[in-house]
Amino acid sequence: MSSSGKKRKPLVAERRYSTANPKATPKPKPKKKAATKAKRTKTTQKRKAAKQGNIVTRTIGGLLRFILRITWFIFSRTAVILGLAVAGGVTYYAVQLPPIEDLVDGRTRGSVTLLDRNGDVFAWRGDQFGGMVTADSVSPNLKNAVIATEDKRFYGHIGVSPRGVASAVRINLRAGRGPLSGNGGSTLTQQTAKLLCMGRPHILAEQTEAEYEAECRRTTKWRKITEATYALAMELKYSKDDILTVYLNRAFLGAGARGFEAASQRYFGKSATQVTPAEAAVLAGLLKAPTRYAPTNNLQRSHDRGRVVIKLMEDQGYLTAAEADYARANPAQLSEAAQARAGGYFADWVMSSAPSFLTSDTTEDVIIQSTLDQGMQTDAEEALKHIFDTKVREGSEAQAAIVVMSADGAVRAMVGGRATKVSGAFNRATQANRQTGSSFKPFVFATALELGYTYADTIFDGPLTINIPGSGDYSPRNYTGQFYGDVTLTEALKRSMNTAAVRLSEAVGRDLVRKVANDFGIKSDLAAGPALALGVSESTLVEMTGAYAGILNGGRSVTPYGLVELRLQGDSDPMFGQEGGMGERVISQAAAEQLIYMMNQVVEGGSGARAKLDDRDVAGKTGTTQAARDAWFIGFSADYVTGVWMGYDNNTPLKGVTGGGLPADIWRETMTRIHKDVPVSPLPMTLPVIAPVAAPVAPEPQKKADPIGDLLRGIFSGGN
Repeated sequence: MSSSGKKRKPLVAERRYSTANPKATPKPKPKKKAATKAKRTKTTQKRKAAKQGNIVTRTIGGLLRFILRITWFIFSRTAVILGLAVAGGVTYYAVQLPPIEDLVDGRTRGSVTLLDRNGDVFAWRGDQFGGMVTADSVSPNLKNAVIATEDKRFYGHIGVSPRGVASAVRINLRAGRGPLSGNGGSTLTQQTAKLLCMGRPHILAEQTEAEYEAECRRTTKWRKITEATYALAMELKYSKDDILTVYLNRAFLGAGARGFEAASQRYFGKSATQVTPAEAAVLAGLLKAPTRYAPTNNLQRSHDRGRVVIKLMEDQGYLTAAEADYARANPAQLSEAAQARAGGYFADWVMSSAPSFLTSDTTEDVIIQSTLDQGMQTDAEEALKHIFDTKVREGSEAQAAIVVMSADGAVRAMVGGRATKVSGAFNRATQANRQTGSSFKPFVFATALELGYTYADTIFDGPLTINIPGSGDYSPRNYTGQFYGDVTLTEALKRSMNTAAVRLSEAVGRDLVRKVANDFGIKSDLAAGPALALGVSESTLVEMTGAYAGILNGGRSVTPYGLVELRLQGDSDPMFGQEGGMGERVISQAAAEQLIYMMNQVVEGGSGARAKLDDRDVAGKTGTTQAARDAWFIGFSADYVTGVWMGYDNNTPLKGVTGGGLPADIWRETMTRIHKDVPVSPLPMTLPVIAPVAAPVAPEPQKKADPIGDLLRGIFSGGN
């Protein structure tokens, strides 16, 4: 086979095409990316169409976007500025915060601790600070109770707690209050900041303590921001235990107690390092409302609040179920000093007897040793209550007062009214100036005895008229409406005869009577007229009782006193001491002893018979003023002088009461109680000398005639 010489084309199979369109070229499948792009293009076209087609929508949308951008700009910049301001404030406060030791005692005034005659505490006044305790030294029971009650997340937050604020807002809204009214959600650190008043000191010249504390407790929004900033600064500067230490020492806990150490001492008579769970619960419960929940105000309310705290401690794991049950079954009990509260009328009187800068206005801590006998104080209070409960009609508003003192004027007990557990109340024993009535008469008779009269001398008790220039005739009458003629001085005082007393006063001279009364300690203005002898002048119970003490001690004047010495806490030397006691002689001892006998007869069978004691001699005198507006009985044993006054504060006349009635009953009840363990001693009085009656001489027996015997005796005796 021959070849043409040309190269052949390779054999290639023919392409096959669809029978429907053999000439058509098959299209490749579109890629996914191209489809997505086409979709976006379509969306963009729609948006453009929308923008182009609705100018209102386009305008509103643009405005919203502008507002959002502006808002975000302002918010972000404000947040930055606020953060910088807070940081600056925190730094500012943190730099200024002093050492912890300088913050624990924030009082603006000091305290006064009053001790009785035995050196035992019976009252506190002012702001009591018991000394520094720390979060480590305080009882774990107390530490746990405070945290469980006030801030259970204390050791977990940074000084503020948004969660706590949210919870407080929820509670307030549920209670129908505003979101920031009521519960504030403050952390314990924020409460401490408030106690520190955010570092602003109290300047006495600018604000009172009450005004300062009110300002520190204000709850405005700006105040809350400042408080939070200060709290953050404290967290930055101090440890958690340091902050808790400040809180434990500065919190006000009622009854003048500042800090838990002072409160524990005041209410329970023990250190805050030793309190039980039940006591800790009561103390922590005070934080909610110190005055309302103070156990000295209402012990049952305090216990109820304590049970709430015990439940919180149990729920948070600080107490087991058994410990919680025991604490509930054995609630905290007040100490004896706490039960006495602020010392009542006696403490008020003692506080007023010393300079105010060392008592009510002191900036130091002061210790006062006093004359009070707490046993006698209780006796007097119980005696008064017993008589009013058993012998006075229910609902009576009559008042009474009692003063008990030694012969040297040392006051052992004082009751200034029927409500005995008080502080700062009107003291009827020291502040009520009332007419003394016949209780003044012993000073008339004392004047006469000093001038040479004796208890056996006589005075005429009969009609008497004295012309008083400018006032007319004055004619005294006896309470009985009768006259008794010539009577001894003893009988005149025993029966409290008015005309005899006035006649005797006129005989010895009113000026001398007034001088003797003044010298015995009655400093009130005494009447100038003849009614002076009948006690128309006014005096106080403590003044009158002191004057009677002068009679008991033999005729020397007495100034009643309750303060023995005053010293600053920590000092051994007193700043000043006793300013009362016995003074100059007023009447002779012989005159005093005769007068005591005469006053003894008043009790033995006269107007004061209801005051007689079963086991010892006593002496005294009744007193009833015009229309029975005042009723008195003042008297003494060999050991103690007691005065009793009874009446109405508004001078309403007493019904059926004289000095020899209910006042004598109160006096007898008081003296019986205070003498229960006192040995019997005789009164220092002169008894009347009774001439001895000669014993009858027995007649000699008649001899029978015996002539023979006579003859024999004569012979043997040598007679004729």
